[in-house]
Parts: sequence; C-alpha cells; structure tokens
Amino acid sequence: MIDASSFKGRDIVSMSDFDREEIDFILDKATEMEPLAERGSDRLRGRILATLFFEPSTRTRLSFESAMLRLGGGAIGFAEPQVSSVAKGESLSDTIKTVDNYADVIVIRHPEEGAARIAAEAASVPVINAGSGSLEHPTQALLDLHTILASKGRIDGLRIAVLGDLLYGRTVHSLMYALANYRVKVYLVSPRQLRIRRDVLKGVEGKIDYVETEDPGPLLKDLDVLYVTRIQKERFPDPADYERVKGAYTIDKAFLKGADKDLVVMHPLPRMTELSTDVDDTPHAWYFKQMRHGLYVRMALLALVLGRL
Repeated sequence: MIDASSFKGRDIVSMSDFDREEIDFILDKATEMEPLAERGSDRLRGRILATLFFEPSTRTRLSFESAMLRLGGGAIGFAEPQVSSVAKGESLSDTIKTVDNYADVIVIRHPEEGAARIAAEAASVPVINAGSGSLEHPTQALLDLHTILASKGRIDGLRIAVLGDLLYGRTVHSLMYALANYRVKVYLVSPRQLRIRRDVLKGVEGKIDYVETEDPGPLLKDLDVLYVTRIQKERFPDPADYERVKGAYTIDKAFLKGADKDLVVMHPLPRMTELSTDVDDTPHAWYFKQMRHGLYVRMALLALVLGRL
C-alpha cells in the first residue's frame, strides 16, 4: 500500500516511473495543499530548493519557488545558464554535484533529453524534472490530471483530445504516459509532420485507447477535454518546417460553438496563435486555473520527496 514514506528521497524524472496508485496518491495530496497555499505553512522550514533552469520558464520555475515559500522553505538557483559555471564549460554532472551541497531538493529544466536522469544519478538529494528537451515534463502532466479532476470530477471514462505539436511537445508525452493509467479515449490531433513520437506510442501500447487524426472538427461535439499545445518553434531543426505548420490550428470562440457546453479547454502555455484570447471569457477556459493546480501539485511533490507529509 502506498503512503507518504514511499516518496521520501524519490526522484521525479518520468511519468512512466509511476503507476496509478502512486499518481492518485499525489493528486490526493495536491488537493490537501489547497488550503495551505492560501494560509501558508512551516512544513518545509529549514529546507532549500535549488531551481536550475537552462531554458526559459515563467510558470514552472515561479510555481516551484512559490510552492517552496508557501511551505516555509527557501529557494536558490538561476534562470539562465549564462549566469552559472556552465558558461565556463562545467559539465552538467559537476554542476549538480556542486548544488547538491547547497540544497535539499533540485528542480532542473534542460534542453537536452536525458538531462534530468543524468542529474538524478549525480545528486544525493531528490531531483525533479521540470522539462527535459522535447522528451518529458512530468510535473506538468500531474497538474494537468489535477485540473481535469477539478473540472470534471473524474478521469476515467473521459474523451480527451490533445491537439497541436505532438512531436516536440514534451507536455504531451508525459500526459500520455500518465493517462495510460486511466480508462480514457484519447484523440491525437496534429499535422502529419507533427504526429506523436513512435517511442511514446510504443510505451503506452495496449494501455490506452487512442486515435490519430488531423481534423479536430468532427470530434468536437463528443469531447470532454480539449488540450491545446503550441507549435514548438525552438525545437525545429529546419525553420522552413516550422513555417509550413505554424498556423495549423486556431481554437477560437467560433470554433467552439460546436462543442459540448461542458467542454474543458486546457493549454500548458505559453500560447501563440493556436488559442485565441476570445476563448478566455468562455466557461470552457481552464488554462489559467490550470496554473493554480500546478502550485498545489508542486507543493505536494516537494513535501513528499522531502519526507514532510
């Protein structure tokens, strides 16, 4: 049986490392964090979080730091590699071994796939993956699940469309690994050039009911959740390829007229042209609420891996 002690000292690197019982436990603890987020807590007093962000971030970095501060801990770190010794040629492993002396938990975002796993092997303290290349973003998947639970009251039995850049979108990959633990129907909507990675599909084969398509229109009336993602311009090896697909989809109020009134629209943000601001004032819009659920989930994860639950 899973309890809080199962997570003490544990790394959070990939959603494929977790089963349903563990995921449900984390989601339950995230819900318990909601009142603590309002009133604060000293649960992590004396503990220090190091945020090592080798790629730009607004929501992930600030929500982790906010989570740590709301639980009474402290935060150190950097938001760009140029201000660290990496700019002098220091290896990732050496950077992690250094920070290991200063912090009780490390959160890392890095442009290279596998960087979080390397960091976890180098560190003696828990490491949390805040985005590793185009491969995974596990805490985003957990906050996505928590948002779905809050909006729909369940995950099992839902029909979920994931739309946009499914090849380079790391949030999509982690979400697929997470949803493979539930009884859902997933529609993978993308241009042919941006279909989801085959290794991700192989990882969830036989565990999840999915359909690949390029046209979201016929699905709309039957969907419970529409998860929109931006085209990841920065990950295209050839800028010309990006230009060919950059305007593939635009979700706006007019498009959503054919949707069920209870459809939930989500987006990991930042958004570009794929999600219009005219959706913001509709009941469908959950993407800014989604960010609040990220705070709850990251509070729970920090408390769990530091053994304070």
